Amino acid sequence: MDASPDLREALAPFTAPTREWFTASFGAPTAAQAGAWDAVSQGRHALVVAPTGSGKTLSAFLWSVDRLFAEPAEGTTVLYISPLKALGVDIERNLRSPLVGIAHTARRLGEEPAEITVGVRTGDSTSKQRRDLVRRPPNILITTPESLYLMLTSQARQTLTGISTVIVDEVHALAGTKRGAHLAVSLERLDDLLDSPAQRIGLSATVEPREEVARFLGGRQPVEIVAPPAEKQWDITVSVPVEDLANPHGPLPGQDSDGADWAGLAELPDGRLTDGGGTQPLQPSVWPHVEHRIVDLVASRRSTIVFVNSRRLAEKLTGRLNEIWHERQQPHDAASDGGGGGGEVAGGAEGDDAPPPDLARSHHGSVSKEQRKIVEEDLKAGRLRCVVATSSLELGIDMGAVDLVIQVEAPHAVSSGLQRIGRAGHQVGEVSMGWFFPKHRGDLVSTAVVVERMLAGQIEALHIPRNPLDVLAQQTVAAVALDSLDVEHWFETLRRSAPFSSLPRSAYEATLDLLAGKYPSDRFAELRPRIVWDRDAGTLTGRPGAQRLAVTSGGTIPDRGLFGVYLAGGEESGSARTGGRRVGELDEEMVYESRVGDVFALGATSWRIEEITFDRVLVTPAFGQPASLPFWRGDGLGRPAELGEALGRFHREVHTEDDDAVGARLRALGMDLWARENLIRYLAEQQEATGTLPSDTALVVEQTRDELGDWRIILHSPYGMQVHAPWALAVGERLHERYGLDGSALASDDGIVLRVPMMDDDPPGAELFRFEPEELEEVVTAQVSSSALFAGRFREAAARALLLPRQNPGQRTPLWQQRQRSSQLLEVASGHPDFPMIMEAMREVLQDSTTCPHCWR
Repeated sequence: MDASPDLREALAPFTAPTREWFTASFGAPTAAQAGAWDAVSQGRHALVVAPTGSGKTLSAFLWSVDRLFAEPAEGTTVLYISPLKALGVDIERNLRSPLVGIAHTARRLGEEPAEITVGVRTGDSTSKQRRDLVRRPPNILITTPESLYLMLTSQARQTLTGISTVIVDEVHALAGTKRGAHLAVSLERLDDLLDSPAQRIGLSATVEPREEVARFLGGRQPVEIVAPPAEKQWDITVSVPVEDLANPHGPLPGQDSDGADWAGLAELPDGRLTDGGGTQPLQPSVWPHVEHRIVDLVASRRSTIVFVNSRRLAEKLTGRLNEIWHERQQPHDAASDGGGGGGEVAGGAEGDDAPPPDLARSHHGSVSKEQRKIVEEDLKAGRLRCVVATSSLELGIDMGAVDLVIQVEAPHAVSSGLQRIGRAGHQVGEVSMGWFFPKHRGDLVSTAVVVERMLAGQIEALHIPRNPLDVLAQQTVAAVALDSLDVEHWFETLRRSAPFSSLPRSAYEATLDLLAGKYPSDRFAELRPRIVWDRDAGTLTGRPGAQRLAVTSGGTIPDRGLFGVYLAGGEESGSARTGGRRVGELDEEMVYESRVGDVFALGATSWRIEEITFDRVLVTPAFGQPASLPFWRGDGLGRPAELGEALGRFHREVHTEDDDAVGARLRALGMDLWARENLIRYLAEQQEATGTLPSDTALVVEQTRDELGDWRIILHSPYGMQVHAPWALAVGERLHERYGLDGSALASDDGIVLRVPMMDDDPPGAELFRFEPEELEEVVTAQVSSSALFAGRFREAAARALLLPRQNPGQRTPLWQQRQRSSQLLEVASGHPDFPMIMEAMREVLQDSTTCPHCWR
């Protein structure tokens, strides 16, 4: 059958082998592919925005691969940048299909194709692999932002001088972060090496506003936005497995309706349950119902990903799913294998006495890369039915044909929800099926709002960081490490990138002053000069050791104080001090609270602590042993203000709309009967309790006493932590100013709680929270410098600016030691109001970590 006119037109720029291979493999291109090829074939920069499974990655690569076959070139000409190391490995694997297929087609057409090589350089690459890439540069290089920075700061940069195309995947994960600002400068440094700027192609499934992301991708260069109308289809269910989330009694799935799950429990006069004869009440929980329902869904499908919002919950849920599964597989076996899970890899040893394979394995950033790879491969191969993951699988890692995605608890953002549910049906034309399980009634409302905005494509807007001076300092040291730079040329290079397009000359020179030794290094040794600024000649030159400093302490991802977990003993033991194979990592605070002999769960396996050194934990497997759950201190920013405003609007509209309209609206979101009834009942009870629902136009202030007799003043607001955190600072200061009281103001996503010590007069009310915009901005700016948030951001900014370098590049510096050194530096810097890292920490707190403009309005 002849190709359609549209297909022939879209494939017209390609050579005959590529056209024939694509037509035989895929038939017709998607709208995203056709639009991308129209732009890139004419040499324009392009941002391709299309749903997951629309062929974006192939659209970016196919033109470059076709050019390499048509016009063979020596060395690296195509650079692919991924925010995830695992995503880069997937791309290398997926490139084999077009490379082999086109070459085979060319031979069949009587042509002899060129050999195209592909290389991968990430933080996981060995020294030998990196040397091989320098000796024999591949035609296509797959890397990460950090590895590109390291190549530009070493002799390996000579292998990049022939690059003609740069592909930035998952660009939305970078554009609004300092990691993205770091990459933007690296891309400008790369262009300085080339005869002409490389063509840039950005790929994203979820991005808003597109114009801002296009500006990030191209800097000063124009970028064409390819964003055809979305054709993605969603099949979403929001399920509540109990009739009343506030009182989740009832049988578990598969049990009798007489409430067998509460067997052995006695009922108190007030209706609560006890553990049989005692007076201590047990709070009914929705978790057993959710866990059993998830097992039902997983068991009925070949492959499922369950997303959760924390690593601790991932470990806990994985263990429970495996326990339930083992009980169902061995209904007559009363023995329990403990809370840590069996630790057996699915598809492991078989035999009459072997335990059944685990149903699920966990996958998150604190599981070692080797274990994560095993989990990914087992799911793809069908050896494992379920993976319980955090955001570690949110981006475009190829997980094969995933049948279903389950989200437990509302995701933090709409864009996150789209990325996660999009893991199911990750192919062109497939329907993405997702189930949401809220964990309480407030979470049910948040889930409804997230799903509604997902279906409408209303994702949160991202903002490019403006002039991050810590990134500027680090990149300056790196740029001058090998060659001298002209001061004016470096200033213009920086301003070509979007994050520094408005860089003031004063901030630029203040940062150069810091690096050139303006501040007293006798009080803090790391303030010694890193560069030489020859003001007469207008040049910047690196001092001895600048390159080593830049490559050993560079990057933008902050150190959260994690201890590596390694096997002790066995054939892979390594040395007694360092241990052998890495199995994951633990939070520093948890390690300090642990002792030798403790057993904890990690990756659905139990591990016994054998030794704790200054930077790692040595463990041995403890299969089947009861295990405690590890914890990791998160540092999330909380609910975006834009999503909070939508949540408030949802409260108001559902409360004022008629019942039929509300029912139709909730059914359109895939909410089952109990979900709809719980949501409507919850909002009605809130209205009855306070008289007014907190919304986008009305906030509620509540006064109540706690068990000690102190007053609690509570502001109910949907606007999220990023708005409430700075607001709480101002409220606490006003309480001290007006009443002389030091009440603690605690902020959360759902409001502010102010503790007011006992007082004879009536407690304060709404007047504590009312500010004029100018007054609020002034108070917050004055108070934020003494906050814990500022201290943390200053530490991270100083580390990025290379002011807190690693003492030993092969070992991490304990977090308590980093905090101590940061405190010493801050003490020195506080005497200099123009110290760049103080200015940067203040900027980050007021602009990036919080959403203060929403407060000012």
